[in-house]
Amino acid sequence: MTQQRLIDNMRNVRYGEVLAIYLRDSGLEAEVYGTQMLNDCPQELWETLVADDIAKEMEAVMVKLNGPRHWVLDGLGAKVAPTEPILREFNGLLMRRIALLPLGDGSDTGPYKIKNVNRGAVFFWDAGKRVYELVDPDGQVFVMQARCIGVDPNMTEESLMTLGDRLNLPEGWTYRTRILDAELIADTSDHLATVTQDEFENTYTVTD
Repeated sequence: MTQQRLIDNMRNVRYGEVLAIYLRDSGLEAEVYGTQMLNDCPQELWETLVADDIAKEMEAVMVKLNGPRHWVLDGLGAKVAPTEPILREFNGLLMRRIALLPLGDGSDTGPYKIKNVNRGAVFFWDAGKRVYELVDPDGQVFVMQARCIGVDPNMTEESLMTLGDRLNLPEGWTYRTRILDAELIADTSDHLATVTQDEFENTYTVTD
C-alpha cells in the first residue's frame, strides 16, 4: 500500500529529544520524548535541561539529552503510537512520548551499532533532493534522517557533503551522498525501524 504524505517541508526543521532509560524485564529500554510537531526546541529552554535532574524526577536509571537535531528528510506520513502518547514538560519545554528503544544490557551502544526502535512512523525523501547514506559491509543502506548539532554545533546540511572525510568508519562501511531519482520512503508503521548513528550522533535509517 502506498503511504500518504501528511506533512511536507520538514527538511532542516529543528527538534530535540529526551531519552529516559529504565531497567525492564527485557533489559534496558529508553522511552523517547520529543518536541516534534510541538515546537522547534528553543535553545534557551534546551540549555536549562540537566540529565541527572530529569532522571531523578522520572525515576529513570539515566537520561540522555538527544539533540538538538534537524530533519534531513522532506515529509512525514501517519504516526502510529507505539506506546500511550504522554505529554510532558521539561523546564517548560513541551515534549510527547514518541517511541520505545530497547537497549538490551546496554553493552551494544555507540556509533555504527545497529538498533531497532518502535516508532511507528513513515518518512519521505523527495525525488531530486540530496540524501546522505551509510552502507554497511553487507550492502545494507542507511539514509540519514536527522543531523545532530549537539556534538558539533557547526553541523550544517552543507557540511554533510564532506562528512565522510571526518568519520571513523568501521572496516567495510562507506559513506556516500547522492541525488534521488525517485521518492524514497521508510515505512515503519507496522514493524520496528532499523537505525544507526555515526560518532556525531547523526541518525540513519533503513528504507523500504
